Amino acid sequence: MALKVGLCILIIVCITTGFCDAGKTSSYTRSSDTSSDMPADAFPSPKGSNAPEQVHITQGDRGGRGMIISWVTPNQRHPNVVRYWKANDPSDVYKAHSQIFSYRYYDYTSGYIHHATIKKLEYDTNYLYELGSGDAVRQFSFSTPPRPGPDVPYTFGIMGDLGQTYASNSTLGHYMSNPKGEAVLFVGDLSYADNFPNHDQRKWDTWGRFVEKSTAYQPWIWTAGNHDLDFAPEIGEYMPFKPYLHRIHVPYRQSGSTSPLWYSIKRGPAYIIVLSSFSAFTKYTPQNDWLEAEFKKVDRHETPWLIVMTHAPLYNSDNYHYMEGESMRVLFEPWFVKYKVDLVLSGHVHAYERSERISNIRYNITNGLCTPIKDQSAPVYLTVGDGGNIEGLANDFSDPQPFYSAYREASFGHGLLEINNRTHAYYTWHRNQDDEAVVADSTWFYNRFWYPKDETASF
Repeated sequence: MALKVGLCILIIVCITTGFCDAGKTSSYTRSSDTSSDMPADAFPSPKGSNAPEQVHITQGDRGGRGMIISWVTPNQRHPNVVRYWKANDPSDVYKAHSQIFSYRYYDYTSGYIHHATIKKLEYDTNYLYELGSGDAVRQFSFSTPPRPGPDVPYTFGIMGDLGQTYASNSTLGHYMSNPKGEAVLFVGDLSYADNFPNHDQRKWDTWGRFVEKSTAYQPWIWTAGNHDLDFAPEIGEYMPFKPYLHRIHVPYRQSGSTSPLWYSIKRGPAYIIVLSSFSAFTKYTPQNDWLEAEFKKVDRHETPWLIVMTHAPLYNSDNYHYMEGESMRVLFEPWFVKYKVDLVLSGHVHAYERSERISNIRYNITNGLCTPIKDQSAPVYLTVGDGGNIEGLANDFSDPQPFYSAYREASFGHGLLEINNRTHAYYTWHRNQDDEAVVADSTWFYNRFWYPKDETASF
């Protein structure tokens, strides 16, 4: 009799939730040992007097015709000019001047941090740019995205919680070995300087040199994480995100934001909204008011793919950082479902996980409906805090695997999102393994606005 009752309950759960099979927990086992930081001499400054270093670029406007070029000069403020030209027309050279910043943190003084915004670039065009002077001239390149539109293909890399360890080097190297990636969606936690005594700011400099081989050539879309806070009142540092805000500039004002910690851009077929898990976001706060207004601006006929980035995951089946995104989920998940967000990207948990399309918006504390249910208007939640940082892996998954978890693995790696058109995108997650990246998880995503088909029904 008890067995029959149990089977009945199981059938009812399957019917009401839409899930009769749990997802997959990978059987691949990676060593749980932490990966150590590479030594500082692995990231030497470039040769030449006052050579520009730590070069990185990010989108400089809403639609993709602007680029922010950022770099550091270690000894002198000048030169503060970036020279740029179309790759196919080297005779027509333009110039842009940077704004120059520096900061003090405890016993550290930064170099001169430059941010120059290039405007009115042509879409879908290759450019070269040059920094420095004399014996320290350095040249780089980038490509602008296609004009925002519903059927322009575009491929994003996805990374988070990178740090500067030997495992981090593997992650970045594997991403760069794949020529498909055109821009990186980075979900926070950059240098991990705060893991060292007095938040050793030299780690910000070595990190900038480490990632330059990618960040100088393709834009990274930045999200701030908890390891980027550098809030340390015990050493007299009371300004949250001081190093991050001096080093990372984004076009937040163009989206009506009052803070560079939350903003939006359009890039090719995607509308990307960046949120801050560690800034105020409750009702009546600037971030909350901005996000409510922002969703109403999205035109899915122009940018069909709606992507949200935030550091702390809203759904997570690892006991590491479990439910730290719950407050944001309660507030923002109804909007994610209402406006049919396609994907929510997060880091924070040092593992990989992909969810089903589920929501928990019906739960109001008193009604007891506290179990997520299948919802075809809901996003897929991707946790990619697996960049390889010094703290190691989060390998304490809850057991049994929740039905809302489609795939999970405690390994380091990166993701690729290949948007084909307004209806289909192919997603792969690449595990770091030995000398090559292994496709460990892959799936098609169907656009929630144009083709809201159940992906699981196709497999």
